[in-house]
Amino acid sequence: MPTPTKLNVHEAFDLIEAPWAPAIAAQVGGSMVKLVRLEGSFVWHHHEAEDELFYVLSGRLRMQFREQEVVLEAGELICVPAGVEHCPVGEDDCRVMLVEPASTVNTGSVESARTVRELVDLR
Repeated sequence: MPTPTKLNVHEAFDLIEAPWAPAIAAQVGGSMVKLVRLEGSFVWHHHEAEDELFYVLSGRLRMQFREQEVVLEAGELICVPAGVEHCPVGEDDCRVMLVEPASTVNTGSVESARTVRELVDLR
């Protein structure tokens, strides 16, 4: 049985080299806890079968939906249900913790230059 270890989330962000490149911080059951720096606008996309939870640790996240926009500050979170098209926009050194199924690809339904399939493992 593996021994539990701790991870300093703030120090872990120093290991993330580029924005929009999620890194694995932990695994909980079939879900991954990922850390990601958001800078500017991402791509419009959706996830067919996966919900995504975005928890803002610092900065500001503007979550764009086709019919509205939700602004999140540090300490706030939003869950984007499967199938809902969205476009995250990071401002002010936005640092986010994601909780999503391990199968989730960051660009969901869209293949783009920002698609990341090989994640850095911070554990």
